[in-house]
Amino acid sequence: MSSRILVVVMAAVLALYIALVAQRAFLLLVSGEPVLIAMGAALVVLPLIAGWALGRELWFGFRAERIARCLEIEGGLPEEVVTVRPSGRVMREDGDAVFPAFRADVEQHPDDWRAWYRLALAYDAAGDRRRARSSVRQSIRLEAAERRGRRGAPPRG
Repeated sequence: MSSRILVVVMAAVLALYIALVAQRAFLLLVSGEPVLIAMGAALVVLPLIAGWALGRELWFGFRAERIARCLEIEGGLPEEVVTVRPSGRVMREDGDAVFPAFRADVEQHPDDWRAWYRLALAYDAAGDRRRARSSVRQSIRLEAAERRGRRGAPPRG
């Protein structure tokens, strides 16, 4: 729950920053000075990019949390015994030790979103955040396709 609060606080701070930059951009645009208008136009781009990035990250987090809850309800979360630091992070050696089993599961079931999510947890435990996020993205795509298939909707391409 504390990570959710941190996300809300950081999103609010970023939203405030976006609003302040947008306000400054507006003031520069209406100044009447060509150089200031050009600077204001350039500043308009920054809040747009920041807003897009914020929305994308929040949507990613929401979807990742939703499939994690589904997997937890199904009883599909890994139950490997790993050593945890006082901070809550898994000891890297333990993460590296459990990784091969999850990679093999994905190789055997490449279309299973559950296997991809468990692989993401193993990547995270091993300290490879980039691959963990990539695996979560793949898990989200596969879960969405499965959900659409259950509803009888044609998959998006």
